[in-house]
Amino acid sequence: MNSTSKFIAVYGATGHTGRFVVQEAQRRGLPVVAVGRSAARLAEALPPIVPQRTADLDDPASLERAFAGCAVVINCAGPFLDTAAAVAQAALRAGCHYIDVTAEQASALASFTELDAPARAAGRAVIPAAAFYGGLADLLASALAAEGDIDEITVAIALDRWWPTSGTRKTGERNTVPRVVVRDGRLAPLQPSADVANWVFSAPLGPQAMTQMPFSEVITLSRHLKAREIRSLLNRSALADIRDAATPAPTAADDSGRSAQRFELVVRLVQHGITRTAGVRGQDIYAVTAPVVIEAAQRLMAPAYRRSGALALGEAVDAVDMLRSLDGSALEVFGDASPG
Repeated sequence: MNSTSKFIAVYGATGHTGRFVVQEAQRRGLPVVAVGRSAARLAEALPPIVPQRTADLDDPASLERAFAGCAVVINCAGPFLDTAAAVAQAALRAGCHYIDVTAEQASALASFTELDAPARAAGRAVIPAAAFYGGLADLLASALAAEGDIDEITVAIALDRWWPTSGTRKTGERNTVPRVVVRDGRLAPLQPSADVANWVFSAPLGPQAMTQMPFSEVITLSRHLKAREIRSLLNRSALADIRDAATPAPTAADDSGRSAQRFELVVRLVQHGITRTAGVRGQDIYAVTAPVVIEAAQRLMAPAYRRSGALALGEAVDAVDMLRSLDGSALEVFGDASPG
């Protein structure tokens, strides 16, 4: 099933998250190819040591050529409603696994619906939403879940600030599809007046006023975990940040380029009358996506990897083992899924 190539192609490599992903691959000593639409932007944004290829989203053949000789394509170019299908299909034609970092529910759902059969036919894995939004909650819930039906999964996210990138703002403008939750075991529209009680996070975040704001984790979780209810909460101050046009973009606060933003993401899972909780905390939601997707890519490239089709991150990999690998370096894992 696996390609003999060890190259990772990063599409959207000049973007904010894409640069972090390229940097993480380099830090791990992995061969990486930066792919973008503009040769000038690639040369400006990335060190010359990184191989660079251009491809146009509207030119499927150019995408396929750009991914030739690679084992995995990581798509960091949103809005994913516009990019995911074209990039994933080209990746499969080139013999590559595909990963993206979408927070868009509609994009993740379309990938599961439309790309499962092509991925199985190609003997490759397609993993949408393997990022801060989507991927981390899926890993945590997968680590907490036992066999059988689940009563409830709640994902609670707090950011001390949300400094949105230009890509995040562009995606928000493009993504007008109504958000969904899982209610009575099925995807259902998010109801109005979705404010909820405070959620107490660890210091320095502490108690936070929350609102229902489901991202792609609702789609990934419902793909492979049989839960009666799935909801996702975001602290209201972070939502206010992103809704304010005057909120600035993130700026580097350390040598790695990370912003000073702190986050905590908690999953509470109720099953068989038992409540289990686990979470992750760390710095910069965009930067932390890089070790998550690169860790996933390395697992897909392992000679023994045999899964294919459109998969949530928690079903594509061993969730407990992957959290163990991320703990202490990319982020801190705590609670019932803690490696310690």
